[in-house]
Amino acid sequence: MPPRDASELASRLAQRAEAVCRRYLSNGRRVGNYWLVGDARNAPGRSMFVRLKGSESGKGAAGKWTDAATGEHGDLLDVIREALGLVDFKDVSDEARSFLSMPRTASERDERRMPSVPSAGGSIEAARRLVSMSRPITRTLVEMYLRGRGITALHDTGSLRFHPNCYYRPDRGPTEAWPAMIATVTDLQGKLTGAHRTWLDPGGFSEAHLGRAPIDTPRRAMGELLGHAVRFGCCRDVMAAGEGIETMLSQRAVLPAMPAMAALSAAHLSAILFPDSLRRLYIARDNDPAGDAAVATLIERTNAAGIEAMVLTPQLVDFNEDLRLLGADALRAILRVQIAPQDVARFMTLAT
Repeated sequence: MPPRDASELASRLAQRAEAVCRRYLSNGRRVGNYWLVGDARNAPGRSMFVRLKGSESGKGAAGKWTDAATGEHGDLLDVIREALGLVDFKDVSDEARSFLSMPRTASERDERRMPSVPSAGGSIEAARRLVSMSRPITRTLVEMYLRGRGITALHDTGSLRFHPNCYYRPDRGPTEAWPAMIATVTDLQGKLTGAHRTWLDPGGFSEAHLGRAPIDTPRRAMGELLGHAVRFGCCRDVMAAGEGIETMLSQRAVLPAMPAMAALSAAHLSAILFPDSLRRLYIARDNDPAGDAAVATLIERTNAAGIEAMVLTPQLVDFNEDLRLLGADALRAILRVQIAPQDVARFMTLAT
């Protein structure tokens, strides 16, 4: 019996998620249980990832995708629509039914062994070149930007660098150049796997853009991000993890001794890899639906790994907003009641 409605179509496509990705997102490639590509329109890159395996529905379902660069998300019907430029749902459903009518062939299995062509511009080597062309943040616009956001605890920030003229390619129009904060993304062994760019306003900090450049997408990542992170401090048995760089640096204003990592998006936060020595993970959530989903997935993974997970919740949208608008003393009080008693003395600075 052919699929009857959108949900059934999406479910049937999810059962063949990798084959769908290979056909409609051919510029991507498989990494673990995910398919990485630039976006749902099949652009080269790695900011969008599709879950290839998972539950049939709900959180962690196969076939669900998220674009870390834009925050877009959807299912494999959306992939077919965007990749082919279709408008009417009838055309999308006809294409999906056509695909599903094709039998699973040996060629599909063979495709899994075919090497993929790395995307030029978004590769690890491109990220390495960008980092090598940048410099430490001391006495630069990056330091001004962070202080404008209330972040003054800048110890262990060797993963952050400054580039005075970092290229920015808008969706339309010529390439531009803006100053940028460059963050190095590394794996558990400290090997560089990618880079994250935050383009900055050369005029300095302003509340209008919170110090970021007045462009459509002032934050973009490149390279291999899945499982990796921007790291602050060396992890042993306890660490904190969250989405944004500014979020984790804000938390370190009152937990300066606690190692931290920024996964750069909610979707990537749910997929971080754990050091073997980790025994307790503090998850710094953002107060939004994407943050809720990431926390739920991450708790499941920590439980399976025998790691204690404790969720840290800001009073406002995120911990940087708490720091900027409520102050360090308020942030200290917010976090003090959420961390384990033994970690207060170990990691937290007391108010003077």
